[in-house]
Amino acid sequence: MAVNVVIGSMRSLRIIIVCFLLAAVLPVATSALGAGKDGDHASHSVSPDAPTLFHVGPLPVTNSMIYTWVVAAVIFFVIRAGTRKMGEVPSGVQNIVEAAVEGLEELTKGLLEPKVARWVFPLVATFFLFIVVSNLMGLLPGVGSIKWNGNPIFRPPTADANMTVAMAAVFFVMSTWWALKYNGPLGLVKHIFGVKGGMKGLIVIPLSLIFIFIGLIEVISICIRPVALAMRLYGNIYGGESVLTIMLTNSPLGIGALPFYFLELLVAVVQALVFTLLSIAFIGTLCSHSDDESHGAKDHH
Repeated sequence: MAVNVVIGSMRSLRIIIVCFLLAAVLPVATSALGAGKDGDHASHSVSPDAPTLFHVGPLPVTNSMIYTWVVAAVIFFVIRAGTRKMGEVPSGVQNIVEAAVEGLEELTKGLLEPKVARWVFPLVATFFLFIVVSNLMGLLPGVGSIKWNGNPIFRPPTADANMTVAMAAVFFVMSTWWALKYNGPLGLVKHIFGVKGGMKGLIVIPLSLIFIFIGLIEVISICIRPVALAMRLYGNIYGGESVLTIMLTNSPLGIGALPFYFLELLVAVVQALVFTLLSIAFIGTLCSHSDDESHGAKDHH
C-alpha cells in the first residue's frame, strides 16, 4: 500500500503538470476574446475569464494558473507528509492519505474491470483530489479579494474554463487510448457499431443498419462527453463563486453569504465526485464487453 501511495503521488503530479501546461496555452485565445471588455468586467462581480497578472515571454500568467501551483503544492506536501515515515498501523496524515487512496481505489475497482481499473485509477484519483482541494481552497478567505493592480491574485482553477477544458482534454485522450488498448482498433469499431444481442441469420442485415445509426449517435456522444465534463464543473464552481461575491458585497456585513458558503462546501465535494464518477462511467462504456462478446471470448479460449 505504501508503494502504491508514493507511486500514485508522482503520477498525480505529472497529470497536474500536463493539465497546467494545456491550460497555460488556452488563455491566449480567451484573453484575446476578453480584450476590450475590462470596463464591462469592472461592473460585474466575477470576470468569466481569468485576468492576466503578468507575462513570461509570450505566455500570459493568470491568477488561476498561480493558484493551480498553490493547490498542487498543497497536495504534494500533504502526500509527502503522509508517506515520509509510514508505519504498519497508519496514524495522522498517513491515515488520511491511505483512506483517500483506498476509497478511490475501491470506487474504481467497483465500477470497472480489474485490468481497466489499474489503468484508470491514477487519472481519476488525481482528478478527484485536485478538484476537491481546488474547490475547498477556493472558499478560503482572501481568494478573490486580495488584489494586485486591480485584479485578484488568486482564483480557483476549477472556476477557470481553461483548466476544466484541459482536464477534459486529458480525459478524452486517455479514454480513447484505453479504449483502443482494450478492444483493438477493429474491436472498438465493432463495439460501437456492431449488432448486439448475439443475433444471427438474415435478421442481422436490417439490424446492422439500425446499429450503424446508433453507433453514429454514440460517436457524437463520445465527442460531447469532454465538453459536458468541462462545462458542468466550470459552470457550477464559477456560478457559486459569483453568488458568494454578490452576497458578500450586497448584504450587511456579508451575512447573506453564510448559507451559500455552507452550500458551496457541499458543492465542492459533490462536483469533484460527479466529475470522477462520470469519467469512470464514460471509460467503462468503452472498455467493457457485452454479454455475447464475453461469451464468445470464453468459447474461443
